[in-house]
Amino acid sequence: GSAKRFVGFARDRGRRSAMMMRVRSGAGCGVGRQRVATLTPKRSERRGRGRGPTQVVYAGLSFNKFGRILKEKAKADLKRVFEGTEKTRERLGVVDELLAYWKVEESEDVLEELEDSLIASDFGPSAAIKLVDNLRERIKAGEIKDSKALKQELKTSMVSILESASVNSGSGELALSESAPSIILIVGVNGGGKTTTVGKLSNRFAKEGYKVMLAAGDTFRAAAKEQLEVWAERTGARVAEYPEMEKVNPMDVLKHAAEISVGEEGGVDVLICDTSGRIHNNFKLMDEIEKCKATLSNAKEGAPHETLLVLDSTTGLNMLNQAREFNDYIGITGLVLTKLDGTARGGAVVGVVEELGIPIKFIGVGETVEDL
Repeated sequence: GSAKRFVGFARDRGRRSAMMMRVRSGAGCGVGRQRVATLTPKRSERRGRGRGPTQVVYAGLSFNKFGRILKEKAKADLKRVFEGTEKTRERLGVVDELLAYWKVEESEDVLEELEDSLIASDFGPSAAIKLVDNLRERIKAGEIKDSKALKQELKTSMVSILESASVNSGSGELALSESAPSIILIVGVNGGGKTTTVGKLSNRFAKEGYKVMLAAGDTFRAAAKEQLEVWAERTGARVAEYPEMEKVNPMDVLKHAAEISVGEEGGVDVLICDTSGRIHNNFKLMDEIEKCKATLSNAKEGAPHETLLVLDSTTGLNMLNQAREFNDYIGITGLVLTKLDGTARGGAVVGVVEELGIPIKFIGVGETVEDL
């Protein structure tokens, strides 16, 4: 009798261990969703039978561990951003020197020099004047009395400009559709880093448990589809095949990819569409990107759910004209600033947002797949 009870106990314990292992490994869980399994007590245990109160065990969930993971990730992200903006901080060192010995009685001279320094750091005239005028008003109101308060107010004003675009547009976060698939259109000029951004975005979504499809809408550049296939292999995504026709154009490719992703219920969570680089003042090419967006809109209501403009940070304020033209043609919902780690012209970030009121959704601060 004792042997039978021991065997039964071991069998039950083995089943419970197997169940906990399945939950921890995510087996049977839906993509992108967290599920918590409970080990249901036997009927005799529910009645108590002298064993004390029933204990429900939550398998595969540790809040302490989850908290540590979040903390470590936030720390790593902050380190990437901090290291990626080092050159910009070095260039803004002149502002630190300027404000270090500031006195109220010399405020106007210092403010004029500050305005010049901000313009020289690619903030642009509009943003520089707005920032300095705000400081001037605070000084006159007696709210700023020393250099420390002046520097803090300057920082606060810069953050306020960046946040205002997110507030005005509804949200600074990436917009996703309530029903799959979410469709994201990536646009920009030549050499800005669009395809690399597509690959990094794919990696980000895949890590969060989404099924990703990539559309190679750049039919002009040689081996563009092959480059996207390499990114797909690295990130666990797949590239939509070209439609069966003799000569394909971007609209055909995007239409075909959208139809596949919409038709596969549960097969695709996110469709990311790459496009050819185009000069913003070439009307024929801009008309083409307008048609690309219309094609996606016809494939699914509300699509594309994000239209992201990729801008090369090393061009500084020169990217303002690009952003204006693209926004006028197709309505940009967010900006992606690439190569921020390789330039001292990061001040243009504030200038572009202040001028256009479009939120920055991502910044590129390195060459690895994680640096977005």
